[in-house]
Order: sequence, then structure tokens, then C-alpha cells
Amino acid sequence: MIPRYSRPEMVAIWSPQTRFRIWFEIEAHATSALADLGVVPQEAARVIWEKGNAATFDVERIEEIEATTKHDVIAFLTHLAEIVGPEARFVHQGMTSSDVLDTTLAVQLARAADILLADIDALLAAIKRRAVEHKTTITIGRSHGIHAEPTTFGIKLAEAYAEFARNRTRLVAARAEIATCAISGAIGTFANIDPRIEEYVAEKMGLMVEPVSTQVIPRDRHAMFFATLGVIASSLERVATEIRHLQRTEVLEAEEYFSPGQKGSSAMPHKRNPVLTENLTGLARLVRGMVTPALENVALWHERDISHSSVERMIGPDATVTLDFALARLTGVIDKLLVYPENMQRNLDLLGGLHNSQRVLLALTQAGYSREDAYVLVQRSAMKVWEMRGDRTGAFARKLREDPEVTLSDGEIDAMFDDAYHLKHVDTIFRRVFGES
Repeated sequence: MIPRYSRPEMVAIWSPQTRFRIWFEIEAHATSALADLGVVPQEAARVIWEKGNAATFDVERIEEIEATTKHDVIAFLTHLAEIVGPEARFVHQGMTSSDVLDTTLAVQLARAADILLADIDALLAAIKRRAVEHKTTITIGRSHGIHAEPTTFGIKLAEAYAEFARNRTRLVAARAEIATCAISGAIGTFANIDPRIEEYVAEKMGLMVEPVSTQVIPRDRHAMFFATLGVIASSLERVATEIRHLQRTEVLEAEEYFSPGQKGSSAMPHKRNPVLTENLTGLARLVRGMVTPALENVALWHERDISHSSVERMIGPDATVTLDFALARLTGVIDKLLVYPENMQRNLDLLGGLHNSQRVLLALTQAGYSREDAYVLVQRSAMKVWEMRGDRTGAFARKLREDPEVTLSDGEIDAMFDDAYHLKHVDTIFRRVFGES
């Protein structure tokens, strides 16, 4: 998590001051619930809330205490006692450190998910706008990197929209799964704290109650959360990779916006490089790299150990901050993407009509040829065009006419070289993706 790839709102979730504020709120809510049950004095709960709410926690002081205690929660509670006074003895009654730490992490991840959901919404809006703009902008589709059949640039973007819509659904589910509260005490048996305390704190912190915890919230929840972030990062990279390929000099069908004063190379002044999408590819790798440690955190010893702790202290901030930045960056790329329909048409025409080979194949089978014979005839003409050098304009139709075994009329052949044929179901695709034509 470095400033270059960070945005303030997400960073703030993971700041020490925010973390200690959440710790305090959990402890104070628990004390209030204990007071309602008559376990601690109501006046003590009031003083704890009043003095804690007014305080700015001294991060350096807490770190100073922790240097001796070697325990972060005890260091915080010691500092809180310095602020609150004698009433602080009623804080943390029947609780264990993981009650505070795990519930805090749940709050932080839920808040982070809310930011990421807003990021995805902004990205979806940008993709939809550009998809509608280029709904019928015809371009060649590629499989294995080789020209296949025509599609439209709008359909390419619709694919991205549908994918990120699925990712949004996944993240909503992951947020719900991670947003759980555990205030169950040592080993999670509620031996020294009433389950009603947990229910109260969960409601106040906007969480659900963990049905059964050990001494920690089960880490399969966290694994699913970070796995979802990894999937989102992979989708992000897929779009970034597509743009990088489309910006290649020989292709140049789309291009990142190049701002006034921007420089592409320290050595070559002519360069306009896809630096943003290359950066996004790298950031996606980082986010995915944090998924495996989260999966490995699931298998803790017995009721708990802390092998997960160091991992989560790093991947919690790093994964969410990085993905937040990456989603915002991709939104900007899509919003300002330069699209070149004339180059798309030029590339579409490069192979002299070979992108219609399937239409010819099907027409021959409809005319009575076996599929195997039809395939041989079409491929024979196609390979002659493929091996041509120079201008291939109209070459495929011409080779078909020259083949004595192809009995289609000139009119039938011509009918198969209308590229509008490939666009006839664009409206259907758009209705399925966007719910409108």
C-alpha cells in the first residue's frame, strides 16, 4: 500500500486512528450492553462513552505501551484507561482480544466492500455509455489472436459490462458473508459473557452475529472475500489486456487517451504507450497474489492460532486499496478511450472477406453438399486467399467463383459478403445485457 496506488477514502479505513476508533466503539457498545444487563454500573458505561468519544487516541502512546506488553489490544486498553480513568476497569468484561480484532476486521472489510461496490457502479456506468456509443461499430472478432468473424465494439464492451455486473453480485454476497460479529469470549463458548452482548454489538456495528465461532471468526469467510477480490482483479485484467492488444501499432483500433504534455518515452518522443492498462495488469497480479494466503488462513489450529494475523494485517489494506485504485483507473481509461472505427474497418477488410467463410460453408450444406465436402471446398479457396500478399480486396468471393466445384451463383455468393448480416442480433444481446435495445 503506497501513495502512488492509493486513494484517500479507502486508505482511511485502514489507518491506526480508524482502527482504534472501531476498537473503542466495540468495547463501549459491549459495556453499554453489560450495563443494561446489570453486570456493570450504568454510570461507568456513560463515562466510558463520553470520555472515549471525545478522545483522539494517541497512536505513538499505544505503540510505546505495546513495546513493553507485546500485545496490541492490551496496549490499547491501557491507553484507554489513561483516558477514561477508574471506570475503565469495566471495559473488556468477559471478552477476548479476538472479539475486538475480528469484529473490527469485519467492519473494515464491509466498509471497504462498500467503496468497491461504488467503484464498480462507476465502472459499469462508463462501460455502458461507451457500449451504447459503439453498439454498431463493426470490428473483427479474433480467436487465438487470428481474425474470426465480425462483432461490434459495443458487444465487446457489453461483455465487460455483464462480467462486472456478475462481479458486483459476487461482492455483495462476499460483503454479507464477511460482515459478522463475534463477541463470544475465550474459545467462543460465552462462558464469561452473555450472548446478548454479541447481538447488541452486532446490531450497533451493522453486522450479523457469527452463528458459531471458535476463538475467532471462521476464516472461510475471509477466504471467500479475498477470492472475490481476486476474481474482480482478473476481470479487470481481461479488459486491460484487450485494450493493450487493440492499441498495438499494427492494430490500433482503440487507444488510451494521451493527455497534453504527456510523454511516452524518455528516449523516443513519438511513443504513445498503453501505460495505464499495463499498470492495471500488474495491479491485478498483486490482488490475485493475496488470495492464496487468505485460503491458507482457513486451516488454523484447534480453536485458534495467530498464523492468520500477520497475513491479514497486510492483505486487508493492500488488496482493498489496490483494487479500489485499479477500478477507478479502469473507469478513467474506459471513459476517455479513443476508438478508431476506420481502423477497425481496415483490419476487417485485410483478409479479403475470409471472415464470411462460415456463411459459405453453411450455404453449401444447404445446397446439398456434405459438411465434409463443403469444408474442403471453402478451405481450398480460403487458403489461396490466406497465402496471397498485397491487396486482397474481394479475393475470397473471386476464388469461390473460380472454383468449378462451387456451384453457387454469383448472386448467392455476393449475398454472403454483406457484413450487416453479422449485426442482426446486436439488439438482442443489448437487451439481455442492459435490459434495453
